[in-house]
Amino acid sequence: MAFRILSGLLLSLFISTHAYADELQINPSHPDQYTVVHGDTLWDISGKFLQHPTQWPELWRFNSQIHNPHLIYPGDTIYFAMVNGRPQLSLSRNEQPTAELNIQSPCVLKEEEFKHGRTKFPVSADGKLMPCIRESNLNQAIKLIPNDKIDQFLTTPRVVGANGLNASPYVLELAGEHLVAGIGDKIYVRAITAPKNSTFTVYRTGQTYKNPETGEILGYEAQFVAETTLQQAGDPATLVVTKAKSEIRMGDRVMPNLEEDITLNYFPRPPAKKINGNIISIQGGVSQIGLYDTVVIDKGIRDGLQVGHELDILRKGRMVMDRFGPIKNSMVKLPDEKAGILMVFRPFERVSYALVMKAGQAIHILDKVQTP
Repeated sequence: MAFRILSGLLLSLFISTHAYADELQINPSHPDQYTVVHGDTLWDISGKFLQHPTQWPELWRFNSQIHNPHLIYPGDTIYFAMVNGRPQLSLSRNEQPTAELNIQSPCVLKEEEFKHGRTKFPVSADGKLMPCIRESNLNQAIKLIPNDKIDQFLTTPRVVGANGLNASPYVLELAGEHLVAGIGDKIYVRAITAPKNSTFTVYRTGQTYKNPETGEILGYEAQFVAETTLQQAGDPATLVVTKAKSEIRMGDRVMPNLEEDITLNYFPRPPAKKINGNIISIQGGVSQIGLYDTVVIDKGIRDGLQVGHELDILRKGRMVMDRFGPIKNSMVKLPDEKAGILMVFRPFERVSYALVMKAGQAIHILDKVQTP
């Protein structure tokens, strides 16, 4: 697929466009100091000092020492204090020396050389280039969110409308009379006669997403099967498989690769309008919903959701029997209770993929989501 990467978004732009002038709400159980460890995210750390981690831009903006919170490393210690009625953070860098490695190689490729290139390399006595060892910095700055948890969902699967898959070309036959096809195999696809691009993705029909309250169909999941390159247009057309997650079957649908925007820098914040929705599915082949799981909610672009929008998760109150009221054994619904927070990272027209950023208790399908 072809994608445009949207990174390096300006924090100042976010602050100026985000009407978030509420007074900072400090976490009453905040620590006076915290030492960053591997696996921490900026969201995690902000939550240690704030009741609402989405206020992190304001918190970091108040301090003068931490110029860029994206350049905080494991081992650094953050100190919290109130100065003239304002919260202030200070930073102590981890200055422990890195152990020297005894590298027995005539060629060590530095990180800067790997990025910008190198022109001179050692040559052996017989005139052959000698192998180099790449030197990498093991200390990586912390991320705002754990990107590795959502990478697999940034491009696939897709959510399409009623005719999105049914009207698409389909795999008619596999070369060599195979029952299934894999990487390097040819497939024959109906009706790709005037293609606008040369790469196509093979999909298989997945879940049907419905509004749990009305039963209205919101979209259909197109599960990723493989990537292909067009070898010859026609009816049928000939495509070659270049990447496969599973075997291609006859009848699988084929759609052209679309250029989509992928956001790498996320700025969690509440939506500008009131959103009330439900968790309708969970991705990743798991049955229990917990921290950093990807879920599907029944609200999307049409409802005003954008990348980075944060919603509270409310655990649906269960029904209990009242044995002591005037009407014996009547059923009473317990109140919904906040169970966590999620962040939308890939909105579609009527549904969205979202990452569970905080889970205070068990989360289930059909739990509610709403604007904080």
